[in-house]
Amino acid sequence: MTEPIPVRIRPEIAALPAYRQGRQAGADAYKLSSNENPFDPLPTVISALHATTGVNRYPDAAATRLRERLADRYGVSVDEVHVAAGSVSILYQLALAACGPRDELMFAWRSFEAYPNLGAVAGAITVQVPLAEGARHDLDAMAAAVTDRTRMIIVCSPNNPTGPVVHQDEFDSFVAAVPRDVLIVLDEAYAEFVTDPDAVSGPRVLAGDYPNVVILRTFSKAYGLAGLRVGYAIGNSRILDAARSTAIPLSVTGQAEAAALASLDAEPELLERVSVIAERRDRLVDGLRAQGWNVPDAQGNFVWLATGAHTVDFVPAFEAGGIVVRAFAGDGIRISVGEHESVEKVLHITASVVKNLPERHPARGLA
Repeated sequence: MTEPIPVRIRPEIAALPAYRQGRQAGADAYKLSSNENPFDPLPTVISALHATTGVNRYPDAAATRLRERLADRYGVSVDEVHVAAGSVSILYQLALAACGPRDELMFAWRSFEAYPNLGAVAGAITVQVPLAEGARHDLDAMAAAVTDRTRMIIVCSPNNPTGPVVHQDEFDSFVAAVPRDVLIVLDEAYAEFVTDPDAVSGPRVLAGDYPNVVILRTFSKAYGLAGLRVGYAIGNSRILDAARSTAIPLSVTGQAEAAALASLDAEPELLERVSVIAERRDRLVDGLRAQGWNVPDAQGNFVWLATGAHTVDFVPAFEAGGIVVRAFAGDGIRISVGEHESVEKVLHITASVVKNLPERHPARGLA
């Protein structure tokens, strides 16, 4: 029997499942459940962390040095940059700022598992628009679903956990179809891994006339700073002021800011690592398709197996092979691109798993 809550809690919050992190891996297993960067931090980043020892003092609440650096990078003003403890923190801030009771917050589904919680926390109604064929955003359907109560729309590109990107022309048409007073958030947590030249690009969006669009990016994935929690938003300063008003003060540590700045200094070396991960991803996709898997276009640092109702049944096979994956019961399995040695291990397991799928299962390809 579940222990009753001893105080009055909003019913919709009490019923809300907590965010579930990808399971940790033992010393003899590969953790491919959280889309983390498999490379250790660069020596220059470690040096920057060691030099930031003043933990008895509060950090700069505005993360000014990092905001100035990002403003220069994107050609915007400092006020058009907001830094927080991961881009997911900014999502919550924007939802609280834009949405209230009976307002609507829209996103594609399946997408990032934190999105459904945003509406509940803000007291809003979530509108989930099914993905189109190929596990891609159906932007036409999303535009058609906008009502006079729509306050915030999230577009995730590449889409986590399925992998495909939204193309620039699609995004431009979508923004033109949405009322200008509706906030559109382009969540680009995996942008650095994208190799599709037609993909929507935050910098290209910023160069256009899109005052209602906010771009989200993070240092957690490509830059390998997941444990330090630092992400950022670029957009209209008045929108970001509203997000800053809902933020928990002093949430970005001095260590996180120093590591992010050092990572930007070392960006060429970091992007070489990103290229290695993208190559491993493409090799993994090719191997899966050769085995008979129908894998959506993968543009992040992960691949998606739409195993559907069989999802939970297949997880033990991965665990027995020393691979920890992220299973979404009833939908599919997301596998992060990890260490070089993990690729063949994954392919060894998936070769046996695919044989247990029914002949016409959607996760089976034509091989």
